[in-house]
Parts: sequence; C-alpha cells; structure tokens
Amino acid sequence: MFVSSFNLIFQKFFYWYPFGDFEIFGAKLFEISVGIIPYPITFLVTDIISEIYGKKKANQVVTTGIFASVFSLGIIYIANFVPATSYSPVNDTLFTTVFGQTALAVIASMLAYLFAQYIDIQVYHFWKK
Repeated sequence: MFVSSFNLIFQKFFYWYPFGDFEIFGAKLFEISVGIIPYPITFLVTDIISEIYGKKKANQVVTTGIFASVFSLGIIYIANFVPATSYSPVNDTLFTTVFGQTALAVIASMLAYLFAQYIDIQVYHFWKK
C-alpha cells in the first residue's frame, strides 16, 4: 500500500527552489509531483530487503507492490461509479476531477516502478558479488 499511496498523490505538484526563483525557458526549475518524493525510499527499502532476505524476497515485495496498486486502482474505479450521498464532503464531480485521470498515471507509474525495481535488484546483486 506504500507504493499505492504515491500513485494517488501524483496530481499535486509543487515548486522547489534550491537555487532561488530560477526558470529555464519560462519553466520553473524542479516543478514536480508530490508522489515523487517518497520513491527513493522504496529503492532503499528494496535494497535492505534484498540484503537481508535475498533477491527472491525482494522481487516478491516488488510484485506485491504492483498488486496493491492494481487493487487501489480498482477501488478508485468502483468509487467513481457509485454515487456520493448528499451529506458526503466529497461530491461526484470533485472525486472525478481528482481521481478521473488516475488510471493512465497509475499504469505508467506501475510499469516504471516494476522495471526500475527489478533492475535495481539485479544491479544490487551484481555489484554485491
């Protein structure tokens, strides 16, 4: 579920100004999604799991993360199709606005996560030898 939550916060962007208010060709430097912040932690966790439990367990953790993302995506789809109650603080329009484009982003994120983590595990064990 750790990775799934990253996929759900991808639509919030922020500016990071390590060098002041700097722009390149009119674009802000380091305008990024909030979802990107915790991703480096997943690589550290995977490397620690790989070191302690081995390559097979690390691959299982990555695969479990993919299934958690698919599960979360399913929940979002179901929630998008059922109508909100009149007293719900989040109405259907707001929910669709926030989560309506989730599928494409989650699928792209899941594929990037899957390939990057499997490659990270292979490289980690290659360099460990």
